[in-house]
Amino acid sequence: MEQKLTLSELNEQVKETLAKAFPSTVWVIAEVSELKENRNGHCYLELIEKQGAEIVARSRATIWSYTYRMLKPYFETTTGQYLAQGIKILVQVSVEYHSSFGLSLNIKDIDPIYTVGDMAMQRKEIINRLQSQGVFEMNKELQLPLVPQKIAVISSATAAGFQDFMNQLENNDFGFKFYTKLFQSTMQGSDAVPSIINALERIYEHEDFFDAVVIIRGGGSATADLSSFDNYDLAFNITQFPLPVITGIGHEKDDTIIDLVAHTE
Repeated sequence: MEQKLTLSELNEQVKETLAKAFPSTVWVIAEVSELKENRNGHCYLELIEKQGAEIVARSRATIWSYTYRMLKPYFETTTGQYLAQGIKILVQVSVEYHSSFGLSLNIKDIDPIYTVGDMAMQRKEIINRLQSQGVFEMNKELQLPLVPQKIAVISSATAAGFQDFMNQLENNDFGFKFYTKLFQSTMQGSDAVPSIINALERIYEHEDFFDAVVIIRGGGSATADLSSFDNYDLAFNITQFPLPVITGIGHEKDDTIIDLVAHTE
């Protein structure tokens, strides 16, 4: 008869086997699909690996508070990117197994340079994709009135950039009168892209009325605060939009993908 083990005995053997297989730390490439910080300062993550749209691997990971206090500011200062859902990271981990909680990765260190390189590669791939589809210059080919006077604005009502824009219109040196309609949108974070696309769809219903669309987002970190504007779906929507799109994203030195595909930056 085969040997019979209790569940705890089996789990203990798995733990011992993993300890022998991974006696020291290893470096792992993964994408962050979930990230939560608890009140004690610990960080709990779910890491995944994708092949195309399919998730082919998944694992829980932890950064204990005493490590997280050092790793988070180091990563964010170096990359200009929040340690958050959706980014790819290269982390040094110890492989751990608990009889009650199963397999987990304990993150000891992080290489921010990997994330910077991955983001640059993704940006290049998006630009190449839009160019290969022949849509990169489409919005630039639309006719923009010399003085567009009916303007649809996509921004946050409380954004400093929006307030500055309205002030410039109202106090222009030539005394022109402008009609503006704000289509309020989330301009940062994971909700920004679907929110801005939704605003474009609402403007599309009145395309015959407006002369142009202006998308406004004030200054911020080029990667952390403005990363939503390096998104393929948003850029593609702008290339296909039937009205000229004018962007005012970040500071003058910032240059996002939607700036590149818009009619006027």
